[in-house]
Amino acid sequence: MSPSQILNQSFTLPCGVTIPNRIVKSAMSENNADSGGKPSDRIIKLYETWGKGGAGVLISGNVMMDSKALGEEHNVVVEDEKYLPELTRWATECQKNGSHLWMQINHPGRQAPKFNKDVVSPSNVMLPIMKGMFKEPRPLEETEIWKLIEGFGRTALIAQKAGFKGVQIHGAHGYLVSQFLSTRTNLRTDKWGGSLENRARFAIEIYRNIRQKTGANYPIGIKINSADFQRGAFSEEESLEVIKMLAEEGMDMIEVSGGTYEKAAMMGRKLKKSTQEREAYFADFIVKARKVTNAPLLLTGGFRTLEVMAKAIENKELDFVGIARPFAVNPFLAKELIEGKITEIRGGNVDTGIGFIDKMGFMDTTWHAENMKIMGKGKMPNPKLSPLKVFFKFAWENMFSKK
Repeated sequence: MSPSQILNQSFTLPCGVTIPNRIVKSAMSENNADSGGKPSDRIIKLYETWGKGGAGVLISGNVMMDSKALGEEHNVVVEDEKYLPELTRWATECQKNGSHLWMQINHPGRQAPKFNKDVVSPSNVMLPIMKGMFKEPRPLEETEIWKLIEGFGRTALIAQKAGFKGVQIHGAHGYLVSQFLSTRTNLRTDKWGGSLENRARFAIEIYRNIRQKTGANYPIGIKINSADFQRGAFSEEESLEVIKMLAEEGMDMIEVSGGTYEKAAMMGRKLKKSTQEREAYFADFIVKARKVTNAPLLLTGGFRTLEVMAKAIENKELDFVGIARPFAVNPFLAKELIEGKITEIRGGNVDTGIGFIDKMGFMDTTWHAENMKIMGKGKMPNPKLSPLKVFFKFAWENMFSKK
């Protein structure tokens, strides 16, 4: 088979659902909801465009399961059925051309900005960066932990009712599920902390709750860190053990990523030579993960050439290729890869030229989010969008205009 044909193979998940091809648009935060977390016409238009682009699965950006715990001011919130009509329209418009839309469900934990009144986490460990934006979290009581588990399940059930073809638990990048997994943020001495089995309990109970509510034939995935890339934090060895636990539970797709707000490895700014050669940011880890599980694996971050993507699938290192930011530049790249129209993905330039800004890495997210907003207006993205203009717009909207 040609590389394009390899990517265009279908794949049947453990739950029995067949995905049309091996390309997944991984989650990016749209941060473009209407007031109250209502899915906006802009987000629906964005996904309608992506739905024409040929990806097997489109995973939404952060959908928050609690309106009192937002990661960003304009996150979509699904904690009850009041937005069911909008969610149904989102799923319907997006999936007209055969792509599967999955809802990524998240809770920020201590990574909730200060505008949230009550910030919670496994323990009262404050985020040590950008202290003006975050505050010390309150440790969760056990009854609250069970309420959160129930909340994840409720949001997944609403997604299923709306017509989303699957859900993904966000267990990476330092958000709440990730905070339970790491000994840096989980200092608990009860059954939710201490041993790895205890720290993984939160993620596993969320999966079980969703499975019980949505049934045996509904796809459930999770995004998990290969490591937190910090001393004393969630390690590769621990991640492999948790992946085995999740696979034994019946998880339908395990997406590998890495890093947190403190150490943003998922942004790919500093890569080992072996990783550069193989393109994918966590390529070395996915090989180790494959050795411990046959569960479907999705690897996201850094893929740029058709040949490397196809080779990874052909070698059975992974089952799905995850692509994120390039979809904000070219919404049709999956179709173009499968049809052989392109063999290499090209991104945009996100550097402002101002050293201290570019080192922080947040311009990656901001620049691509701006292009997603352009698509939300029914226009095509602009690969030559000025990073400096985007920065000044961001600064005005988030720093100066609110003072």
